[in-house]
Amino acid sequence: MTSLATALVAAAAARAAWTALLGRAPGGGAAWRRTNHRGETVTLLEGPAWTAGALTGVLLAPLPSRVRAGTALAVGVSGLLGAVDDLAGTTSDKGLRGHLGALAQGRVTTGAVKVLGIGAAGVAAAGVLLRGRPRGGRLAALADTVVAGGVVAGTANLLNLLDLRPGRALKVALLPAPAALAGGNAAPLLAAAAGASAALLGDDLGERAMLGDSGANAAGALLGCAVVTATARAGRPGPALRAAALAGLVALTLASERVSFTRVIETTPVLRELDGLGRRR
Repeated sequence: MTSLATALVAAAAARAAWTALLGRAPGGGAAWRRTNHRGETVTLLEGPAWTAGALTGVLLAPLPSRVRAGTALAVGVSGLLGAVDDLAGTTSDKGLRGHLGALAQGRVTTGAVKVLGIGAAGVAAAGVLLRGRPRGGRLAALADTVVAGGVVAGTANLLNLLDLRPGRALKVALLPAPAALAGGNAAPLLAAAAGASAALLGDDLGERAMLGDSGANAAGALLGCAVVTATARAGRPGPALRAAALAGLVALTLASERVSFTRVIETTPVLRELDGLGRRR
């Protein structure tokens, strides 16, 4: 199955899941309703629909079994824990610092469970994705696995930080789509992300739905797995490339605690135009 076919399968599965969830949402439709930045009501059911579509694409794509299993693990756990945070989380503790701060005080928030769970799933997925790849001694391989897991978890968190305006996170998930058409060992993963994102972009831009933690975390985890998979063929530079990716993700995460990404985007003309493309004015 080509990358285009993978994208089409993911898109069809995402739309089918979206229709089914709208008809019969787990816990009832009201549990998934939220108020967006305009003060209008939207549904978070787009997130589980995205996750279902992307997972279908990954599971049916022409991938080595280790890539399929590792990616499915990361995306599935990220989507599930994101959904738990969507449904049971509170707004009293926000951001990575807020959740970890609450944990340090002995309070376990759903956000903290999500952060730790996605981190653990990321490391486990990285171990599967990189299995059998020569990476030096045992200690070096362990360190590389932890770094690669950080890339998966960090990208999951980054997409969630971007899901603050209609279409923003989905547009980021669509950015690597040309690389999927160009081929490569990570192409099917990027195609699955692109297909699910394209299928639901209209509802997101139309402000009828949003990804929420469930969809944004799952989308980021899938992109993170694509980075790990793509660099797995890089030989000796692979660990260095993964370390550089993690450093960039850590820098962006720390910056988000002090700087509003939305403000940066709105004050940068090119980013502002791309961000607003297709959105209601």
